[in-house]
Amino acid sequence: MITSAAFAGKRYAVLGLARSGAAAVDTLLASGAEVTAWDRQDIAREPFAGRCEIADPLELDLTGFDALVVSPGVPLNNHPIAVRASAYGVPIIGDIELFAQARGDLLPHKVIGVTGTNGKSTTVALVHHILSMAGVPAILGGNIGEPILAQEPLAPNDHGVGVYVLELSSYQIDLTHNLDCDAAALTNITPDHLDRYAGFAAYAAAKARLFAMQSARNLAVFGSLAEPSLAVLKAEQARRPEGRAMAANLDRFADLQHEWPTLQGPHNLENVAVAVALVEELGIKETQWRHALPRFRNLPHRMEFVCEDAGVVYINDSKATNTASTAPALAAYPPDEAGPRVHWIVGGLAKEDGLGECEVQLGNVAAAYTVGEAGPRFADLLEPLVPRVERCELVSEAVRRAQQCARPRDVVLFSPACASFDQFRDYEKRGEHFRQLVGVMAECAPEDCAPAGPYKDIAA
Repeated sequence: MITSAAFAGKRYAVLGLARSGAAAVDTLLASGAEVTAWDRQDIAREPFAGRCEIADPLELDLTGFDALVVSPGVPLNNHPIAVRASAYGVPIIGDIELFAQARGDLLPHKVIGVTGTNGKSTTVALVHHILSMAGVPAILGGNIGEPILAQEPLAPNDHGVGVYVLELSSYQIDLTHNLDCDAAALTNITPDHLDRYAGFAAYAAAKARLFAMQSARNLAVFGSLAEPSLAVLKAEQARRPEGRAMAANLDRFADLQHEWPTLQGPHNLENVAVAVALVEELGIKETQWRHALPRFRNLPHRMEFVCEDAGVVYINDSKATNTASTAPALAAYPPDEAGPRVHWIVGGLAKEDGLGECEVQLGNVAAAYTVGEAGPRFADLLEPLVPRVERCELVSEAVRRAQQCARPRDVVLFSPACASFDQFRDYEKRGEHFRQLVGVMAECAPEDCAPAGPYKDIAA
């Protein structure tokens, strides 16, 4: 784990003992801090009994505490802990801020940070993949994989300075104040998580704080030039030397995309452009990233190739929980000479009204299979617009009907454009269910089906 003398002798309260909170407690204790830990779940508190004080900070006198470390899942906009901490003058921080404060005790290194509504997981995975294939020691963490504090710090090596690659949600950025990334990126900003913010502008401002924390000499890269991303880019260009805040150059990569079988679609072109700009800032050469990109395998549940059966490709895009993230998936499979190719499985717990950005991609859809709570509403919207709509309540029924209807060269795309909570615990369980159904119904051999990968989001 990562430790630091910066925490020695200080007092911290930690609220929320899931993965990032548990890692924070371990780091602080190992660093010589005094810790009070709390989680509303008994099972989460048990590993810390006898190691530190167990008490609810809502019931504590917080006088003398140096900071309150909270899980990104704690909604500070309506949780009483925010008012209580403010009353005692105790700053509220997260595990990423602890990492930022610990950097002075780490070996010389670089930090890449990526945020955005969509695409950030794929982008950091690409950055990590390219660096690793180029022989550069790199650790992936933040909102993906293992918490950064729980991982062993970069060790001395013969390849120069290592890199910490961080995916950062808006919730994590809210709890961070001193993270100066050597290179940072914003993929895009679209409406999401608005239950945690006063409105879309406040959500966008949370993303923008990643760049406000950067030194002006460091690099900022922007994938989307739509508002409000463009406004953030212009603000950063105004305070940095020329060229240190830049839009990713998508045109540079358009003619190369055919080389990357798992990185199709306009959204992945953007992800690649951002990732390459970040790694080139650290000295990676074109020969290195061109060697790495064709060998990249998609993250689970993000345009994940499941298998091909009877000429039909099955894609698991369960991570697409809004229309803005589903639209690029639909765009990735244009019609062939026989017409539209996409058999789209859509529905769940809707986050928005209407079809959003998906509507302009419906020319690629041969048939739609609507599921879940939002299924009937999607069916009503889609029936006048696509050749075929099948009303299915369950994902299993949708997969069965799509398998029966699809022809060779078609794509069965599970990209729900909705949250999962009407029928599943999370998008991961939903994607695993789809993967298993395809393996049975399409009779794909086990070695042909994509396995679950090592990446798991920590926060939204």
